[in-house]
Amino acid sequence: MSRKPMGLLLLVSLMAAPSQAATLRAVTTLEGPRVYLRDLFEDSGLHANRLLGVGPGPGGRIIVEARQLRAIARQYDVDWEPFSSGDRAILEWPGRPMSRDDAMRAVRTALIAQGAAADCDVEIPGFNPPIVPISATVRPVVSQLDYDRSAGRFTATLSVSGDGMDPISVRIGGQVADVIELPVPITQLRAGAIAGPADLRMARIHVGLVQAEVARTAPMVIGMQLKRQRAAGVPIPIADLMRPVQVNRGETVRLELQAPGLSVTGQGMALESGASGERVRVRNMSSQAVIDAEVIGPGAVRVMAVTLSGRRG
Repeated sequence: MSRKPMGLLLLVSLMAAPSQAATLRAVTTLEGPRVYLRDLFEDSGLHANRLLGVGPGPGGRIIVEARQLRAIARQYDVDWEPFSSGDRAILEWPGRPMSRDDAMRAVRTALIAQGAAADCDVEIPGFNPPIVPISATVRPVVSQLDYDRSAGRFTATLSVSGDGMDPISVRIGGQVADVIELPVPITQLRAGAIAGPADLRMARIHVGLVQAEVARTAPMVIGMQLKRQRAAGVPIPIADLMRPVQVNRGETVRLELQAPGLSVTGQGMALESGASGERVRVRNMSSQAVIDAEVIGPGAVRVMAVTLSGRRG
């Protein structure tokens, strides 16, 4: 019996061996907006880099079921058959919300270019930042801006682009308000309180909310006495500030008489309340004369020689 050469048998055996079967990729993390054949199957053959279509958006996923997978495999000569109708491939593209600060900067830049104040406050109620690829460096740009300065409102289109992503465009709208930095109480201040540095902070206040002439700097408030109670975070009207009362009506005060070469002290009763530097009426306890005096400190007034004659009353 004749025997075939060993080399010929090995060649025939290799020619008859089936090619390596493809393996389904059950879960694939995409790196861009497109889906390729290689994203569905390992060892997908000559057509591995074939573009199949658009994938999910950033942060999204799509599911390819067994029936569709089988059709794709047959179309591109991929050696794969589903084991069951439950076979499927999940394609995911990781994403993250775009930074809200990035969006606000783009909006503010566009508004300032159309005349808004450089330190304006911008609010976009209900704004949900678009989802972008997790590792992308995005570039937000505002276009089609419609800004009504008198009403403090705007609408615009926010377009977001970046490497490896398709541009995203959303319509936005909101309010714009000019602001000013003003001193406000950190906590509620009662009437009669004397404001100190620890009682105040500087706050950004919408200009439209300032209804009266208010203190513009902390030094305008520090050391002053409040005529009325003031709530935390609210600007302080100048009309509600006064120099601290040093002399109270009805209290006994020290009278100081000053004249060239003469200095005399005595006692009197204040008929009016007054702050340092203000003039009040005082009854001289010795003469019962009512005289005008200048408040010079707590419980102390100064009388000039010309007022000594005073008046009875």
